[in-house]
Amino acid sequence: MTEKALVLGGGGVTGVAWEIGMLTGLAARGIDLSDADLVVGTSAGSVVGVDVRSGVGLAELYQAQLAPASGEIKAKFGLPVMAKYGRAMAFRKDPVAVRARVGAMALRAKTQPEAGRRAVIESRLPVRDWPAGRLQITAIDAVTGEFVTFDASSGVGLVDAVGASCAVPGVWPPVTINGRRYIDGGMRSPANADLASGYRQVVVIAPLVQGFGAIASVSSQVRELRAEGTQVVVIEPDKAALHAIGRNVLDPARRAAAARAGHEQAANAAPAVSALWLPSHASSAEQ
Repeated sequence: MTEKALVLGGGGVTGVAWEIGMLTGLAARGIDLSDADLVVGTSAGSVVGVDVRSGVGLAELYQAQLAPASGEIKAKFGLPVMAKYGRAMAFRKDPVAVRARVGAMALRAKTQPEAGRRAVIESRLPVRDWPAGRLQITAIDAVTGEFVTFDASSGVGLVDAVGASCAVPGVWPPVTINGRRYIDGGMRSPANADLASGYRQVVVIAPLVQGFGAIASVSSQVRELRAEGTQVVVIEPDKAALHAIGRNVLDPARRAAAARAGHEQAANAAPAVSALWLPSHASSAEQ
């Protein structure tokens, strides 16, 4: 087994902020997860994955989340969108077929043009080229429902890969890459934690953890990892963080509060993460 993997899940603009707050709070306590051998990013987690690999300091990234969210566009992710997902998933058991139906819905939806959305994604990223270190970004082929991953060897531009992973069906336009259209990787799983198979130590930071229909939950994938002998710690928002995030994860106005909540929650998450990520340090602390 390879050593360490960091899995970053989806959760909108507030998910990006909460994850950055969490990572910064952990780093302030001597736990720097950016040294992971593998980083997996899904949707919001793809943005944070680039942040983690970019070489920009977490403290600087955290301060950026506290600043006014200029350039971001508020959207709604509520019951109407969920109802569309429900209709697409109804009476279908094959996950690939379900994702293709969701993709068809996304292709029909009236959204802003791709170019405008791409500019927003580009503004979020501290780098434009694939950074050093292994980074996998997830997406779904909107036509076939196939699950795909992009990395530095895929020949796909970083901005396009992140845009595809963040293309929430029915809210944002599917992203065109080499003639194919792609949607949010979270339509397979909120975090796609199973991509960390083969790693000894895995930390999953996931603003959203529940599955529904054909979308696999984080817990189901973590069970599979643990069955392989992998040690896993899962961090999800606590009560205070959920309150800060609010009901609309696509509301940029909630970004600063979500970042602060993640930073504060890191104090409670630190012991378990330290014991997993820095076992020698944990042992020394106990002696």
